[in-house]
Amino acid sequence: MVEFRVRVSTGETFGAGTWDRVSVSIVGTRGETPPLPLDSLGREFTAGAEEDFKVTAPEDVGEVLLLHVHKAPPGLLRPLASDAWFCRWLQLTSPQGAPLRFPCYQWLEGAGTVVLREGTAKISREDHHPTLQKQRQDELRAHQEAYRWKTYLPGWPHCLDEKTVKNLNLNIKYSVAKSTTFFLRGSSALAELKLKGLLDRKGPWRSLKEMKRVFNFRKTPAVEYVFEHWQEDAFFAYQFLNGLNPVLIRRCRCLPENFPVTDAMVAPVLGPRTSLQAELEKGSIFLVDHSILAGVRTNVVNGRPQFSAAPMTLLYQSPGRGPLLPLAIQLSQTPGPDSPIFLPSDDKWDWLLAKAWVRNAEFSIHEALTHLLHGHLVTEVFTLATLRQLPHCHPLFKLLIPHTRYTLHINTLARELLISPGQVVDKSTGLGIGGFSELIQRNMEQLSYSVLCLPEDIRARGVEDIPGYHYRDDGMQIWGAVERFVSEIIGIYYPSDESVRDDSELQAWVWEIFSEGFLGRESSGVPSSLGTREALIQYVTMVIFTCSAKHCAVSAGQFDFGAWLPNLPPTMQLPPPTSKGQATLEGFIATLSPVNATCDVLIALWVLSKEPGDRRPLGTYPEEHFVEDAPHRSIAAFQGRLAQISRDIRERNQGLALPYVYLDPPVIENSVSI
Repeated sequence: MVEFRVRVSTGETFGAGTWDRVSVSIVGTRGETPPLPLDSLGREFTAGAEEDFKVTAPEDVGEVLLLHVHKAPPGLLRPLASDAWFCRWLQLTSPQGAPLRFPCYQWLEGAGTVVLREGTAKISREDHHPTLQKQRQDELRAHQEAYRWKTYLPGWPHCLDEKTVKNLNLNIKYSVAKSTTFFLRGSSALAELKLKGLLDRKGPWRSLKEMKRVFNFRKTPAVEYVFEHWQEDAFFAYQFLNGLNPVLIRRCRCLPENFPVTDAMVAPVLGPRTSLQAELEKGSIFLVDHSILAGVRTNVVNGRPQFSAAPMTLLYQSPGRGPLLPLAIQLSQTPGPDSPIFLPSDDKWDWLLAKAWVRNAEFSIHEALTHLLHGHLVTEVFTLATLRQLPHCHPLFKLLIPHTRYTLHINTLARELLISPGQVVDKSTGLGIGGFSELIQRNMEQLSYSVLCLPEDIRARGVEDIPGYHYRDDGMQIWGAVERFVSEIIGIYYPSDESVRDDSELQAWVWEIFSEGFLGRESSGVPSSLGTREALIQYVTMVIFTCSAKHCAVSAGQFDFGAWLPNLPPTMQLPPPTSKGQATLEGFIATLSPVNATCDVLIALWVLSKEPGDRRPLGTYPEEHFVEDAPHRSIAAFQGRLAQISRDIRERNQGLALPYVYLDPPVIENSVSI
């Protein structure tokens, strides 16, 4: 007879407690105990409780290997077995041994058993006992059965094979509080616009003044700044650096042949003492090329065909720390008499209309590629591969699982409510589902590993030294902090390059991301295997950065930059101009999105720009999957570095007319969860 003490911790979230009966079986090197009830006077396993129990094993099972946790409803309620329980961890103490912590952090739904291991992280080659080896294999088989891949649309990264969030298990589902806040937020915005009589109005806006009716329904300081400055050239250019889509601008050393800008065109901005060629050689000319939009299919909104353009925008970084300014805009990839080059010196409405077409192109590329593809679909691949190929005891699982929280829920919800037929993208954007899908297919053919790795992307675009590029500056700080954290964790568990190559679970994880996410396209440069610790550190840093900081940078400002329609029109109702001197205020307004489409998109941007509660900011790890001291020290150091980055950002922002807040660590969520 051997007596054990068992301490059990139940989660604090709504509904975490249970009335069900819980028992444990202790599995050791010499055998396994029968189920040992965890029972005391009164109700056990209430939300937030930590409770102690004593259990007696009929015989010594030897060194403890596993803990089986059994959950079953009381006898009279057995047919109703639906009472879920969120177990944080169990701690087992034998008469002579030190306490053993068994992390769980899982929902147990209905009657069933979960198998837990002592929390020390181990790669597969460190498990020498057959029972532990079998447990790893059984766990992975179960997860691969529970989380299956499917093709949502041809040419897209593969995704979770579920049609609705109702079918998701509780471990990947929004909490009740988060789900309630999410829907209340959307419903209140919808009701307000409906009451104003705007949501069902299919015609064009009557005036810019009327647009302010919808603009006024939710305001932030950034929204008001956009409204005040949207016509200014400096703000138009600023958004390529620090707006919703700060990932396209690149240094231009040689003008594209299909963009025949001349010295005479740009002299009013450059001034008399220089030339376009001189500035190209100096490195002060930049290009934003939306060529991927050329020929893309467009949508029909309210029964009217919509229009798209594939513009090129030339920009000039004025000397010193002067503002970035636009020099010229061409609205197609084919120069000629029907594709004039628009200039800041043109008539006011010619120039504003040309800039509006560029902003519409920014909307399309941002929402389809930067946000949906790179921010959601790619991170879903990371999430699914982590669940399917890494067991809970693997150090990379413990490191990465906080950065997958709620990703499968929000993406499944998006396929239900955002990108499915008849929903917002389909009925209210200029490209619709067909155009979005075509853009994603095109970009998947171009997408490279370097684009996903911020330092390489910055170098490749030649924007290392352009001033006022807060996305770059803050992003590189975050990348550096994440990289150092990851390097420390990898150093703990992988003593050599050989240990990386020999980790079969790690290699299966990398292969599945390559094959299911990047469709096995070797030209992408995305690794299909990893051979060194350095390569592993870069890869895991990329995964965490993409799931947290990158998504926040391109998601959290959607409402700020899109609330004022002329700054980010989601669709255009008239074709791009083919000559100058024809634009008017009335024609400008008639080109922009109709009223109902504006409101549809505005509600979506409002909902998707703010986390609906139940947050976990970057570096916040309340679920202690690691039990060893070394990773805990690394986590504390990581949190300290993030706190310093936040202080630096907030100090800098005090001197900015428009603070750049989207990469402030407390604003960044650990995972893609909205």
